[in-house]
Amino acid sequence: MAEQQQFYLLLGNLMSPDNGIRKQSEVRRDGSVVKQMAAVLLRRLLSSSFEEIYPGLTVEMQTAVKTELLASIQTEASPNIRKKVCDIAAELSRNLVGDDGNNQWPELLKFLFDSVNSQDVSLRESALHIFWNFPGIFGNQQQHYMEVIKRMLVQCMQDQENPQIRTLAARAAASFVLSNEGNTPLLKHFSDLLPGILQVVNESCYQADDSVLKSLVEIADTAPKYLRPNLEATLQLSLKLCADTNLNNMQRQLALEVIVTLSETAAAMLRKHTAIVAQIPQMLAMMVDLEEDEEWAMTDELEEDDFDSNAVAGESALDRIACGLGGKIVLPMIKQHIMTMLQNPDWKYRHAGLMALSAIGEGCHQQMEAILSEIVSFVLLFCSDPHPRVRYAACNAIGQMATDFAPTFQKKFHDKVISALLQTMEDQTNPRVQAHAAAALINFTEDCPKSLLVPYLESLVQHLHVIMVAKLQELIQKGTKLVLEQVVTSIASVADTAEEKFVPYYDLFMPSLKHIVENAVQKELRLLRGKTIECISLIGLAVGKEKFMPDASAVMQLLLKTQTDFNDLEDDDPQISYMISAWARMCKILGKEFQQYLPVVMGPLMKTASIKPEVALLDTQDMENISEDDGWEFVNLGDQQSFGIKTAGLEEKATACQMLVCYAKELKEGFVEYTEQVVKLMCCPLTPPVRVRVAAAESMPLLLECARVRGPDYLTQMWHFMCDALIKSIGTEPDSDVLSEIMHAFAKCVELMGDGCLNTEHFEELGGILKGKLEEHFKNQELRQGEDPYHAYKEKVLPWFEQLMPLIVQLICPSRPWADRQWGLCIFDDVVEHCSPTSFKYADLFLRPMLQSLVDASPEVRQAGAYGVGVMAQYGGESYRPFCTEAIALLVGAIQAAESRSKENVNATENCISAVGKVMRFRPECANVTEILPHWLAWLPLNEDKEEAAHTFDFLCDLIESNNPIVLGPDNSNLPKIFLIIAEGVANESVKSEDACSKRLANVVRQVQTSGGLWTQCISSLNEAQTKALQSLLSSA
Repeated sequence: MAEQQQFYLLLGNLMSPDNGIRKQSEVRRDGSVVKQMAAVLLRRLLSSSFEEIYPGLTVEMQTAVKTELLASIQTEASPNIRKKVCDIAAELSRNLVGDDGNNQWPELLKFLFDSVNSQDVSLRESALHIFWNFPGIFGNQQQHYMEVIKRMLVQCMQDQENPQIRTLAARAAASFVLSNEGNTPLLKHFSDLLPGILQVVNESCYQADDSVLKSLVEIADTAPKYLRPNLEATLQLSLKLCADTNLNNMQRQLALEVIVTLSETAAAMLRKHTAIVAQIPQMLAMMVDLEEDEEWAMTDELEEDDFDSNAVAGESALDRIACGLGGKIVLPMIKQHIMTMLQNPDWKYRHAGLMALSAIGEGCHQQMEAILSEIVSFVLLFCSDPHPRVRYAACNAIGQMATDFAPTFQKKFHDKVISALLQTMEDQTNPRVQAHAAAALINFTEDCPKSLLVPYLESLVQHLHVIMVAKLQELIQKGTKLVLEQVVTSIASVADTAEEKFVPYYDLFMPSLKHIVENAVQKELRLLRGKTIECISLIGLAVGKEKFMPDASAVMQLLLKTQTDFNDLEDDDPQISYMISAWARMCKILGKEFQQYLPVVMGPLMKTASIKPEVALLDTQDMENISEDDGWEFVNLGDQQSFGIKTAGLEEKATACQMLVCYAKELKEGFVEYTEQVVKLMCCPLTPPVRVRVAAAESMPLLLECARVRGPDYLTQMWHFMCDALIKSIGTEPDSDVLSEIMHAFAKCVELMGDGCLNTEHFEELGGILKGKLEEHFKNQELRQGEDPYHAYKEKVLPWFEQLMPLIVQLICPSRPWADRQWGLCIFDDVVEHCSPTSFKYADLFLRPMLQSLVDASPEVRQAGAYGVGVMAQYGGESYRPFCTEAIALLVGAIQAAESRSKENVNATENCISAVGKVMRFRPECANVTEILPHWLAWLPLNEDKEEAAHTFDFLCDLIESNNPIVLGPDNSNLPKIFLIIAEGVANESVKSEDACSKRLANVVRQVQTSGGLWTQCISSLNEAQTKALQSLLSSA
């Protein structure tokens, strides 16, 4: 309201057509400042509150505003104020283009035409500025004026006397292209403007103006097809600017950004151009741009990456271009360059080579995996490099590869890598290197299978303990903490992976860790204290309640004390997120006993979870005053507008929401007091970031579980509140991954509430939403598979399903992309699984495509088809028998195909193996069981698809318990093979203690235990990890 009052005051005085009133208002110390403020205020009000303000003005006042704006542009002497008045005119015009596309300010269009042809340079500038700001200004007359627009832009870009006109014209042309990104004929018609734009990009960069270059980046991002006719010239210009050291770093990086963005938005187009070969050395050259810093190795504060530096920009570009173009293109181009750099006597080149290896791992995954042994052996040599920053880069490469190639990396190189990292961690004279070796160890252990880590546990623990004690002394004596922070996290990671195997080392660490939490109270030690709290809670979770309980009370008191001081902590205090996560782990450890602490924990947790992000709709002028360094992130909405969100506190909010999910899951009815307030919090739609919305979806069925204790009426009331929010979210959620989570949560809720929880209106609304999403999908190809709604309602959902049938059938047409076919088959899989035998009435629509899918080139499609065969055998009924018979040969063919167990094919293959098992188990008349069963046994165990692995182990138990002669073999000769399958299944966690088949498998092993000779024969064929896995099965099942 205050802004509106200012608006009326300033509008009445400064923008009045009465010169006397206007001049009277400008009798101030600085009239230009008042004008400027008035212009900014008016533009913002038109942008944010047009509907509340402008229609309320009289027609005379509206006319006066428009007239005065045009007059001000023509008479204003100050270029800065004139530019701001142009912004107002553009904003007003944007709001005056009606839904029918009719521009209700025709005088402005006439002004544009007159000005662009004026001899007055300032008027030409103003016309171009308005058009740049609002390229949709012609509304529904745009097609009519197309040639005029083009001629205007060409003429201005050829103005040799006025470089500022050329620059503005190029920006305006780019803006027009961006605002018409979907109009292919228009882009083609305007393609001959691109050489002129590129020429202005080149000229303006050397005049210290990167605005047109930024526009080129936007085109590469939003309308890359526009660049196709002149792609070679675009690439060559970008490479030239990137390589020119006379330009500043930002300009060179923007030039590189054009190429990198194209690798992401138009990879196929880019791969055809040889100029991309030249960009690899350019990125590597930027990565060598490092400064000598004698203090670097001794720094005790880890500074954020300097994203303005060429080295960081080059590394980021390499990462993105590898992901965009793929390893087949990038690795052959870069491999020799990196090898040469690694042999360079200058440390900067060796450093850059190693950082390049770190950067390309994700994008070149498949190609690097084939030569990983060679790469790892070479990288490990640099852990002993004479220069500390090269040793640091080697640790970085190891840590990154441990993440990118897990768990293959851990399985193949555990002995070499652990040894090298422990040795590097002893580098006492270079704490920065020491800390990074510890960080690499964290990466390694996080994804390391427990069975691989356990043999190294003693050595790891001893090294970590020695370093922790030494660094604790350093902290006391010198105040240095960097290495201690990383070592504490390394200890936590090792304990987290080792689980109960860490019990013997618990007492070695816990006293020191508690000491740190008690005494590290200074502000500069907040991160150390937070990481130590995390470490204690992870160790407690690893060793279990029994071992942890003697310390639990003291640890809880330490946490409670910190919690009591919570209100005194600053909003950005790193301890907050560590505390929130630690409480959740304590909840898992203590179980129901944790309920007593909820009154202390929930207040601060809800406060953090309720953080509301600051958002704003910003135009180009606002963006100039705000940068991403201030904690803002932006999404370009076009028409010179962006949506801004301030991200401070959002990660903490996401963590807090995930912890609320944890409490609901662990405490169940013990959390009932808080369900109502948590439901209200979680039902806020579209709350950023993504992790918050995922946590909100995940919490819904858990909160219903909690609320059950209060009876059916309370539960139903809560469900009604949730149901509407969930359906609304399904309709509005923009992120396909989150949408899948919401639909999964909705399906779980419906399953939990049971038949009758959805009414006709719900079905109609859901049907409308999904029909709309399917139709939208056929336009933009972006929606992903959601959850099935059939589980709880079974056949009752079919009338609703039939409304969507024509669209779903389109999905499985052979001409559709593989993702569509996979999605369509999954829908029919669900119909068969939950709605049989009624499902057979749709058989003509999907049976033939499902059979064909078993030989599809896409493993994802094969997987969906194989799963469908399995559910037909299990649930489909008699009608599906001929189809199951026909499918067997195709399934066996897919399993026995070359490369069927490769990384990209293994999940599909395992679904085929499971489907063969289900046919033999539920429809044995459809398969030659005697012939197929020995093969099926040889294909086990399944290691990747845990759900299907459980089915195969169930069937295996049936066969063993029935003394099937084919499975057991003559004189039980197949038992060693069966033991190997069981041990592998347990070691790979395909069999878990909570699985129903776990006890049955354990009983099989125990029966053989009583037969001495046979037991020895079975055990002797197992390695150490497999033997331990069997022992684990016997002790837990």
